[in-house]
Amino acid sequence: MYNNNSLSISIESWFIPVDILDIICLSLVIIFALVCLVIIILYKTCHTVPMMLVANSCLAELLISIVAFWMAIFTLQNDLQRREYEDSLCIFRGYIDSMTCCAQNYSYLLQAIYRYLKVIYPTQLFWQSKRVQMFLIISSWIVSFIYAFPLIFTSAISYQADDQICQVPLHFSIVTIYNIFFLYIIPVNSIMFIYLKLVRYVKKMSQHVITANNLIRAERELEMVYRIVMLVITLLAFGFPYIIFIFMGFFTLPPKYHFRIAYIFIDVSLVFIMIIIFHSAEPLKHL
Repeated sequence: MYNNNSLSISIESWFIPVDILDIICLSLVIIFALVCLVIIILYKTCHTVPMMLVANSCLAELLISIVAFWMAIFTLQNDLQRREYEDSLCIFRGYIDSMTCCAQNYSYLLQAIYRYLKVIYPTQLFWQSKRVQMFLIISSWIVSFIYAFPLIFTSAISYQADDQICQVPLHFSIVTIYNIFFLYIIPVNSIMFIYLKLVRYVKKMSQHVITANNLIRAERELEMVYRIVMLVITLLAFGFPYIIFIFMGFFTLPPKYHFRIAYIFIDVSLVFIMIIIFHSAEPLKHL
């Protein structure tokens, strides 16, 4: 049944299959993230600071997947009914999508920071404690919540009829620059900086007379940060179409259906992200 405010439109033949693929991928991520969280909660061997940070990343993946699933269902419904219709929660979904994306990226940064502290300041146990790390986790979610406020207050999020989604349009604007820096440049560059610092530090350690245990511990933490870097590289690789469309938007209009194209890559990437997270967490692999 059509809403009074909806308009009948024509759709492309590939819309429905892509919508269904999106929903399947997101369903897998939701199930996988829930399983990981349940395991971490139930098994005492997982009740450690590193696993608490992994659980935070799993929670971020779960929430971003639930929101994306909600968006995909909305898109599929509109495509099936061949209508152009913005429901009352469309802008809210766009806000939550941006917020959870921010929480996701900064959850990886928190993991990298923790590993950095363990290697560079091994005797400073206060900064490695559960209390401090929990404070940082809560702070990152508060920052993510606040970060997305300008998107609402400036009405930056709008209904994109061709893509049946509410998002910030990809064109040159202060909001777009703000998004790029806050969502991607700050966390990604920080993670890469930490990784390079640790690589140099471990190389220096190997050149000096130190205990084998200290070197092995540092190399193990470096390996964990490397896996976080692989998470980021996976996101960037699958997000490459989205990155291209962003830069295209600075100079011209992105191609029609650019959000549909970008989001299928992003949704597929979430499956691989969860696999990498599971593989990176040693206690999960050995259960």
